[in-house]
Formats: sequence, C-alpha cells, structure tokens
Amino acid sequence: MIAQVAGRLAAKQADRVMIHTAGGVGYEIVVPLGVMERLPAVGETVTLATELVVREDGWSLYGFQDDAGRRFFQRLIGVSGVGPKIAIALMSALGVERGARAVKERNIALLASVSGIGKKTAERLALELADKLGEFEEATGAAGAAGAGGAAASGGPAEAALHALERLGYATVEADRALRQAFAADGGRAGEGGVDTETLVRRALQLLTKG
Repeated sequence: MIAQVAGRLAAKQADRVMIHTAGGVGYEIVVPLGVMERLPAVGETVTLATELVVREDGWSLYGFQDDAGRRFFQRLIGVSGVGPKIAIALMSALGVERGARAVKERNIALLASVSGIGKKTAERLALELADKLGEFEEATGAAGAAGAGGAAASGGPAEAALHALERLGYATVEADRALRQAFAADGGRAGEGGVDTETLVRRALQLLTKG
C-alpha cells in the first residue's frame, strides 16, 4: 500500500496533482477540491496521505490532507455502488466533517445534491455508515481547534465559492471543475495569504462563461 507521498509539488491539474519524490519517482494523485485548495505553490514541498485503488482498468492514487481524510474515503468506497469518483465528489462538495455529519444525520437531500449521488445511493450511504462516522466529526473538529487544518472544504473559501456557484444555478460538477481550473491556472492558494471566496467565484465564472 502507498499510504503517504512526500516530495516537490510538480504540477496542478483540474482534479489531480503531480508530486516528485526525492527518489526520482513522480506520482499522479487525484485529490478532492478541499485538498487542492490547501496545496502550496508549485515547486514547494508537500505531503499527502494516500490510498491506492486497484481496478481491472488500472491503478489510481488518491490523496488527502491527513489520515482522517483517507479513512473517510475508505469508508465511502466500502459502500456498494460508491466508487472513488463519487467519494471524491462528496468530499469536494461537503468535506470530511460536513460529509460525515450529513451521513450520520441521514440528510438524504444534502447527500443527493452531490453530483453522481442519487437518492438511492444517498440512502445506502446513510443506512450503512450512519453509525460509523463519529470519529471524523471529532477528528476534524480537533484538528481545526489546534490550527492543524482539518478538511479544507469544510468552511473554507473553496466550499463557499462552490456553494455560491450552485446558488447561481451551476451544477456541482461544473462548479467543482471550474474551481479546480482556477486553482491550477496560476498555482494560487485559497485562504490565509491566498485568494478569497470572491476572487475564486469571479475566476470560476470567467471559465464557466467562456465561449
């Protein structure tokens, strides 16, 4: 298992990053929007908790801010009908803490609002995981209190921008893609010392209205 990748951030793309390790290996890693939001500029060092998913059509590596994010992803893809793409979409739209709370409270409407998750899948998530996600609410809350980060999509500029675009009528998947492109375009970083929600929304709208 590849549980962690550390090295130089070589590139940011729409939904993935490239990390070059000291040993000369380059890893392409798919990340949720909240992780993309928190990444440093290209060229700086970064460490991600990772999960390798092996399928018949190929191997894919998924990256997270911390072990809590990786474990949450593992729980999600353990549910029948929930693959890595759906799990990443849920984590991008809701983050770990909010996502865990939505499942725990059986908030079917909120879960089903995520691109790729219909009512039946949302109900299955609630049925199978409602009593198994308490640790993620506690873990992310403690991390936030300690200033260590937690899930970036939980209350960060990216989540606020995503919700603003959804209120303007854009589908979650469209808004998510545009925000990822906005981050990747200039290697910018949201939050403290980086772009704010208003700037993210403006950049995403420019991409969404092109052509």
